[in-house]
Amino acid sequence: MFPTEIKKIACIGAGYVGGPTMAVIAQQCPHIQVTVVDINDQRIADWNDKDLSKLPVYEPGLPEVVAEARGRNLFFSTDVEGAIREAEMIFISVNTPTKTYGVGKGMAADLKYVELCARQIAEVATTNKIVVEKSTLPVRTAQAIRTILDSSNQSTNPKAPQFAVLSNPEFLAEGTAIQDLLHADRVLIGSEDNEAGQQAEQALANIYANWIPRDQIVTTRIWSSELSKLTANAFLAQRISSINSISALCERTGADVDEVAHAIGMDSRIGPKFLKSSVGFGGSCFQKDILNLVYLCQHFNLPEVADYWAQVVKLNDYQKRRFATQIISSLFNTVSGKKIAFLGWAFKKDTNDTRESAAIYVADELLQDRAEIHVYDPQVSKAQIFRDLEYLYQQHPEKAIATEELQQLVQVHADPYEAMAKAHATAVLTEWDEFKTYDWQKVYDSMLKPAFVFDGRNILDRKALTTIGFELKSIGKG
Repeated sequence: MFPTEIKKIACIGAGYVGGPTMAVIAQQCPHIQVTVVDINDQRIADWNDKDLSKLPVYEPGLPEVVAEARGRNLFFSTDVEGAIREAEMIFISVNTPTKTYGVGKGMAADLKYVELCARQIAEVATTNKIVVEKSTLPVRTAQAIRTILDSSNQSTNPKAPQFAVLSNPEFLAEGTAIQDLLHADRVLIGSEDNEAGQQAEQALANIYANWIPRDQIVTTRIWSSELSKLTANAFLAQRISSINSISALCERTGADVDEVAHAIGMDSRIGPKFLKSSVGFGGSCFQKDILNLVYLCQHFNLPEVADYWAQVVKLNDYQKRRFATQIISSLFNTVSGKKIAFLGWAFKKDTNDTRESAAIYVADELLQDRAEIHVYDPQVSKAQIFRDLEYLYQQHPEKAIATEELQQLVQVHADPYEAMAKAHATAVLTEWDEFKTYDWQKVYDSMLKPAFVFDGRNILDRKALTTIGFELKSIGKG
């Protein structure tokens, strides 16, 4: 019914997951034709641009992978229907944002793009297809995809194509996605409990086995696979919120959060990872997946469990507000008309992804007091920064600032020293390595005095900066 050796793959969605994942599959499997499709013309044009610095996704190592495979067996196209028709296996890798309307608003995942993909596959396919969930999806989304695919007149047309649905969640960290793909801790494949599901599972496992050891390819029931993705992100976010809660206590008691994290991280039962305190976690997955988990718990009448996980998000919001409040209180309880330099806008280093970035929310808190925000980020464009703020105010119209005023209050710079010149304060919002190497004496000389630096990522040399004369405020440092 389904081949176990795949020759042609299509991926619907050329974003942060689909593009890098398919590029690595193509690089590692030169015998498989991989076509990535997207309805966004400009995004596909950027993936096909000869100048690899223009790839729409910034990820260390990605240009080299794309350069090796593109044109050989890796292709980027806007011909979605053609790719669906030709492929034996189709990955769905489209965005699944949190709903901003209707039932589940603010918590449930918006599956409209996934549904549209499933309907298009059902409409276009003329041969059997293995359909792989690659987007982050709530539990039992596979059943919805299965229902749509099965609606393609199979009951009345015995020659209608057959479909197998797999769950293959991604466990990528932006900034290290290529290494995460090449040296994965595990690959998780969930399949339906029938012969077709087993054949499809074997076909996908055979692809990954080209570079991933077989004992690291984990197979489960499809529901377990879907829930594992949400749970993994929830556990990781929980650790960050836990150490961030302790950072507030450290500041009050004179303790050092890094020393506390190091001490508890040496406990083998806890481990050192995801204990780095900061201004708060961001990105496309953590908050979205936790809110999705909260919604599922509420749906299945588990209010105590829902409240437990909701607190992780509340603590993260608190950490961002606390950081912004510290800036305002340190600057004599007002930032109106004062220049605040932001180093970093991306939610973490080595990515140009700004989704749920702490910088957006810290900026908003300061803009409500009419601060002048001057931003420098080595990978995030001016257009993206304004899109982020405009989207925030669309969701919270009661806080909205008129576009003309926003453009006056927010300035984006290509030179970090220019961004910090004559600033009342500098805030580090992203942990880009280059920030550690700046001539901080030069920065100090150019800033207004007292010169405040708020290190939201704890990456700067405290002793060096305080010796220069900065008023340095770090997360979790008493």
